[in-house]
Amino acid sequence: MNDRKQHVIKKAHQLFIDKGFQNTSIQDILDFTGISKGTFYNYFSSKNELLMAIFKTAFQQMENNRNAMLVGQDHSDPEILIKQIEFQMKTNRENNIIPLFEEVFYSSDHELKQYLEIGNLKTLRWAYERLADITDESCHPYLLDAAIMLRGILQQNIRLYLKANGVNAEIHPVVSYSVNRILNMLKELSISGERLLPPEILDQWLPASRTEDLDFRTKIHSAISRLKKLDCDNNEFLQKLDFIEEEIIKTEPPRKFLIDSVILSMANIGENKLAELKELIDDKLLEKA
Repeated sequence: MNDRKQHVIKKAHQLFIDKGFQNTSIQDILDFTGISKGTFYNYFSSKNELLMAIFKTAFQQMENNRNAMLVGQDHSDPEILIKQIEFQMKTNRENNIIPLFEEVFYSSDHELKQYLEIGNLKTLRWAYERLADITDESCHPYLLDAAIMLRGILQQNIRLYLKANGVNAEIHPVVSYSVNRILNMLKELSISGERLLPPEILDQWLPASRTEDLDFRTKIHSAISRLKKLDCDNNEFLQKLDFIEEEIIKTEPPRKFLIDSVILSMANIGENKLAELKELIDDKLLEKA
């Protein structure tokens, strides 16, 4: 994305916060950003597309930073998940994303509502995958229910917690409390066998064809997390997996020859799962080529 287009996205974001999306006209955007109508339509087909670009930019930056928090860390540590959720919520608040969400939610604009629904499902899938990292397989049939409840519990707990303690109160205690309650609940569900929704329904709600690069980082993270469980006491093996994840997330473009070399050096452990990881990386890098 060129610098001028990024400038328009940033300025329009501020304008939508100050004036409201629905109350902002194309002419308002032109005046505030200092571009011509021709330049605007060269970048965006509509005001809706501009708002989607704002959401996408904010989401991508948040996701990159949130996923980077896992690099070199124990993916099964609940404290890392708590920190990721806390970071995500603080970032949304700092970027004033929630007021824009709410305006779209209460509007009659089907296109924007559908776009946000996909974003919500992506966040739900991320929560599902992260809960899978920190629980054993007996809990996995109940993870979709747990991910849905975690999002609802967080929303209500934080709203009332801030009401009771002030809008500037630290949210770490309430995020920690909510995550730990869900983890305890998952243990109970694995014993009782009660389930509302099967995890497989996520693929019906969110097929990969609905959005480009839908969950590549999540898939990479999950594949590496599964590999780590194969030999969690082998420090050299774990360090190599951390290197692969860091190379994929932080290096642009990723150095494929290094990744291939590291994967080859681990061939004696988890051969099938290593092959799955390599295929996932190869397919993605081929798309970028």
